[in-house]
Amino acid sequence: MANAHDDHHDHAHDEPAVYPDGELYGVLAEFDTPGELIDAARKVRDAGYTEFDAYSPFPVHGIDEAMGIKRTILPLIVFGGGLTGLIGGVFLQWWMNAYNWPWNIAGKPAWSIPANVPIAFEATILFSVLTTFFGMWILNKLPQVWHPFFRSDRFAKVTDDAFVLGIEAKDRRFDHAATTKLLKDAGAIAIEDVHLEGDPRRKQMPKWITAFIVASTAFALIPFAIAAKARNSHSSEPHIHIFPDMDFQPKYKSDTAMDLFPDGRSNRGAIGGTVARGSLNADDVFYRGIERSESGGAWTTGFPKQLEINDALVKRGQNRYNIYCSACHGFDGRGSGAVPLRVAAGGGAWQARNLVEPGGASVMMPNGQLFNTISNGFNTMMGYANQIPHADRWAIVLYVRALQRSQNAALEDVPADHRGSLR
Repeated sequence: MANAHDDHHDHAHDEPAVYPDGELYGVLAEFDTPGELIDAARKVRDAGYTEFDAYSPFPVHGIDEAMGIKRTILPLIVFGGGLTGLIGGVFLQWWMNAYNWPWNIAGKPAWSIPANVPIAFEATILFSVLTTFFGMWILNKLPQVWHPFFRSDRFAKVTDDAFVLGIEAKDRRFDHAATTKLLKDAGAIAIEDVHLEGDPRRKQMPKWITAFIVASTAFALIPFAIAAKARNSHSSEPHIHIFPDMDFQPKYKSDTAMDLFPDGRSNRGAIGGTVARGSLNADDVFYRGIERSESGGAWTTGFPKQLEINDALVKRGQNRYNIYCSACHGFDGRGSGAVPLRVAAGGGAWQARNLVEPGGASVMMPNGQLFNTISNGFNTMMGYANQIPHADRWAIVLYVRALQRSQNAALEDVPADHRGSLR
């Protein structure tokens, strides 16, 4: 029976039937209920058909299994896309930061996983989303703006109350008479042939759809053309503001004229003798490193009374020093940080000040002067008053003193009961 059917099938395709309405595209069968649609899909699948689909106005549970639809491969493709994004994001950061252009920033490692997690995560999400979007379109063979079934009035009821099953004539098991009988036996309440109009080799979209695509594309290019013209044109008149927002307001800017005041200036400046609330900074020792006296002022040799000198303050100073100072002065304070080494590697010569050199300027200067140098800079060194709070600047001074003491310690500085443990 199978061989006879195959011979009949091959013969039917060797001598295609001639239809007065054009080439036969497929057969549509309407069923009365979702359950009958599922049963019909199962019978069509068991008969060996593969080029068929079911259409309904709402999802019909169980139709996938009845049609023999396998689980989509899209999740695996998305996983591959996400993995590609993860590896690509991690590799990109490693290549730029640790290999192609390593840069020592405050002693931080050139490469560490935690610092690169955000970018790697974003790259994973980006590639997963793009793979999902385009993979769905490709696997579903989209976009398909036109389908021969759309010509059927019966098929138009699918969005309302019809349950339809369509079998395409290109199916290897398709035989018009046998397929029609199979659908009738499956309980179809109506069966309709769908033909391709005109030349069967040309499956064109309707002209109005083509016209709509061309027109919408042309209209979509208009904003870009306007933007290009605006960027490449010159005019003494301001651009037209369709949405002015708050670009134009009845206000005076700092450098504009104003007739309200005798001097004609809108900028009134600061009122003399006034200080913003909380910004008096009257303590010269804490805020400027200067001790005032009747004869004048001098750099303080001690520390402000607000600070408690302890190990916690030294560790805080070490932390701030490593962030802001070690890049030039080095972790040991000898002036061989990452910046001077980078300059030397490029053939230049620039040496940061040695902070621990015995008898050097940094060792001899008072604490207040060292604080002032950190605050306002010196020579090529910038001031850090805007980046480092006053208390942290004093903590750095304390750590630099501890660093100087450690680098220039003598045997007499070690307690007698600990000297035997030295090597």
